[in-house]
Amino acid sequence: MAEKAQWYVVHTYSGYENKVKDDILKMINHRGIEDQILEVMIPTQTVVEEKNGTKKESEKKMFPAYVLVKMIMNELTWYVVRNTRGVTGFVGPGSKPVPLSEEEVKSMGMIAEAQTSQFSVGDHVTITEEMWDGQVGVISEIHPADGTAIVMIDMFGRNTPAEFKLSELEKV
Repeated sequence: MAEKAQWYVVHTYSGYENKVKDDILKMINHRGIEDQILEVMIPTQTVVEEKNGTKKESEKKMFPAYVLVKMIMNELTWYVVRNTRGVTGFVGPGSKPVPLSEEEVKSMGMIAEAQTSQFSVGDHVTITEEMWDGQVGVISEIHPADGTAIVMIDMFGRNTPAEFKLSELEKV
């Protein structure tokens, strides 16, 4: 059975969060490990600040100097993330990264859907959407925030990516 991807907290130099996220995403594509490092995010929240009698909305980092990474922990993924410029290490005792518990993930709110999704990358699914009803494919990406998934389907003898709502998919 394949290992389950979990959320890990990565400590960065303050102010380097976006650069670290971009560099990790580049390394994922460069090394072809999209199936092992699934998401990289910097949790933000919208705050309203009042300055000189004017209210202004802005995005503030919820956890400055931290980046969240959903990944399957192994030597390669650990090496890629740990050796990204600006990363000081994973959160955990010593050099052992500790994944966030489901309760911690749910308490953050914005990534709770990702943990509770019934689907995962690599699942074989049957499509129930009218035009594609009965077509079988394999999930290559999941976007829990908008409730969609990219499914690789066989079209004219070629694997072709198509986007579907999660509600239009059933596990095979």
